[in-house]
Amino acid sequence: MGAYEDVFRASTEDPEAFWLDAAQAIDWHVAPTRALDVSRPPFYRWFPDGELNVCHNALDRHVDAGRGEQAALIYDSPVTDTQRTYTYAHLRDEVARFAGVLAGLGVGRGDRVVIYMPMVPEAAIAMLACARIGAVHSVVFGGFAPKELAVRIDDAAPRVVVSASCGIEGKRVIEYKPLLDQAIELAAHAPAKRVILQRPQAEATLGPDDVDWAEATAAAEPAECVPVKATDPLYILYTSGTTGKPKGVVRDGGGHAVALRWSMPNVYDVGPGETIFTASDVGWVVGHSYIVYAPLLTGATTVLYEGKPVGTPDAGQFWRVVAEHGVKSLFTAPTAFRAIKKEDPDGEFTRKYDISGLHYLFLAGERLDPETYRWAADLLGIPVIDHWWQTETGWPIVANPAGIELLPIKPGSPTRPLPGWDVQVLDTSGTPVEPGTDGAIVVKLPMPPGSLPTLWNDDERFVQSYMSAFEGYYLTGDGGRLDEDGYVFVMGRTDDVINVAGHRLSTGGMEEVLASHADVAECAVIGVADVLKGQVPRGFVVLKAGVQRDEDELRAELVQLVRDQVGAVASLKDVAVVAGLPKTRSGKILRKTMRGIADGADEPVPSTIDDPAVLDALRPVLRRS
Repeated sequence: MGAYEDVFRASTEDPEAFWLDAAQAIDWHVAPTRALDVSRPPFYRWFPDGELNVCHNALDRHVDAGRGEQAALIYDSPVTDTQRTYTYAHLRDEVARFAGVLAGLGVGRGDRVVIYMPMVPEAAIAMLACARIGAVHSVVFGGFAPKELAVRIDDAAPRVVVSASCGIEGKRVIEYKPLLDQAIELAAHAPAKRVILQRPQAEATLGPDDVDWAEATAAAEPAECVPVKATDPLYILYTSGTTGKPKGVVRDGGGHAVALRWSMPNVYDVGPGETIFTASDVGWVVGHSYIVYAPLLTGATTVLYEGKPVGTPDAGQFWRVVAEHGVKSLFTAPTAFRAIKKEDPDGEFTRKYDISGLHYLFLAGERLDPETYRWAADLLGIPVIDHWWQTETGWPIVANPAGIELLPIKPGSPTRPLPGWDVQVLDTSGTPVEPGTDGAIVVKLPMPPGSLPTLWNDDERFVQSYMSAFEGYYLTGDGGRLDEDGYVFVMGRTDDVINVAGHRLSTGGMEEVLASHADVAECAVIGVADVLKGQVPRGFVVLKAGVQRDEDELRAELVQLVRDQVGAVASLKDVAVVAGLPKTRSGKILRKTMRGIADGADEPVPSTIDDPAVLDALRPVLRRS
């Protein structure tokens, strides 16, 4: 048996001992004496008698250990031509002072703070400041429109919102303050204060409830770390559901800290003093876990990058960052590499920079197609490691554990389950299927530390969404198979959440917006394959009887409507006006059949269809993709 088999077996034969041992890598105010509380399944709790402060573990303890002058966070922004390095001592001081700002505004243990920020160091500082005083942060991706932000404000009910005057997308400056103001007007909950970071690209006009970041931090007294229970929430991160209301994934502090600290050396092979560059956004779970928390909990150096992989100023930006900052592991989404490949198919820019220090390329967030894998592997000559996880899990479920043992790579597979994750594939009756047979990918309960203990203020939805389909299992929502070697092959979502460039978005939410247009009678949005982004949404609308519209004009209106209410991140650019939508006899739209036709499959007419002629008339439109 190899090292992987030994570690995995230890995690399954005695998970209590395994995770209590892993917990020794964390500083505890009160050390846990037991790993898992199983008294109320499926609401499992890790390290129930432990107390800690996550910010202390991410910053203060490294300074106390004499490593305060090591680089903790490197801010690299080609869009503003800015670089700034924060040592552990500097970052601790900045975080403590901003924690003092929040405390001065009345934020205390258990209070929520919504963070609506671009990719700037202050976003990470705000997150860690919340953790320092026991508050619960909820980061909302800056690309979301006011309506989406308002929904999250109402659900989290924050005491304070932290934002910036603007963000930068490519060459566009996006003013955040008007979007935030609109969101607060739409929301039923009114935050007491808004802290605004002024950026020179577009300064905001502040109102009576607004606080200037720079002025407030200059006057604030630094705050000390507040110990909290390991089971207390560290953050809420909203993920798109299949209905209009987003799901607030809760992350507990103790299990999260132990799992992420374990994952850095064992999965990513990154230890104290080494550098990881995670090219994502702090608004997504990848940014939470592997831009902010995991690297700092480990004592590593993390790169926070503001910009795109190509275009500012060229397709060599990732390689420049790797060379200039001594990156050992690069983590991004396959979409980024498809963009780089499109602009630089021969890898010319890799020869402009010394990237010999790069040991690994990790890809996640969507399915890694074999062509992109082969291109990246041939170009770089290093292990290209696909891995699979979710907002709900907080860290990888399936990966090739570089720090334990590199397993043989099979293109199309993110490799094998990591310790603590008992991954199985079930048929519709809940019976495990034979190797090579497709089914629903599930995880046997209890899941390991770091996974969600519940949804914010919605235990019922937590059970309904994840635990009710198969008793004793967490439903991932993905379909796929295990092969005879235990490798996992994830084939795609089984619900109507699509994956656009690594961002999970609800087609149901886009349909709700399209259906609100005065001329639309009914609609459907499906995800179709896209060579660059993995998936993109396509809309289909049926007009109300008697409506006569110029289709180009209507299409522009609908695209803009989705952009205004969901955000540019939705990437909906194609809306077709059709005579009808294919439905079952019970009235359900046949989205799965539509997706299959759009993606090139020769889909048969379903036996449940109400009117086959409607589907036949739609086929040419679907196949246009």
